[in-house]
Amino acid sequence: MKNSKKYDSLKLSNQVCFPLYACSKELVSQYTPYLKKLGLTYTQYIVMMVMWESVSVSSRDLAARVHLDYGTLTPVLKKLETTGYITRKRDPEDERLLILELTDKGESVKDEALKIPPCIASCVGLNEEEFKMLYILTYKALNNMENAKCKNQ
Repeated sequence: MKNSKKYDSLKLSNQVCFPLYACSKELVSQYTPYLKKLGLTYTQYIVMMVMWESVSVSSRDLAARVHLDYGTLTPVLKKLETTGYITRKRDPEDERLLILELTDKGESVKDEALKIPPCIASCVGLNEEEFKMLYILTYKALNNMENAKCKNQ
């Protein structure tokens, strides 16, 4: 085939985005049975991890920490509030912001959630050094992309 090397960058096997995408999908599917026991989706789980760490957080800070926009985050927060895991209140100093607080019920599922990371780690099958490297490289790429804003230029 003529100029076959010209299109090498378009081969799926040469893309770093594809294994990241496929791995992300598989990772979320591995979480699903564990999270069902807690009545959570993966997106709700990442919000709850922030809540377990912070107990009280503004919607703006939460959105930044979990890399979600308000359109995606709002239904997640509503569901967590309906479930009784968090409360949402308007910030008296800035009514545009919500202050999210962990409830006792939300705190009560934390010990059950503590069992999840080791189960997922065993599925991933990386040693401690490999996990650290994956973590470092993934966050480095994420930060680089957010700072570069190469979207549609």
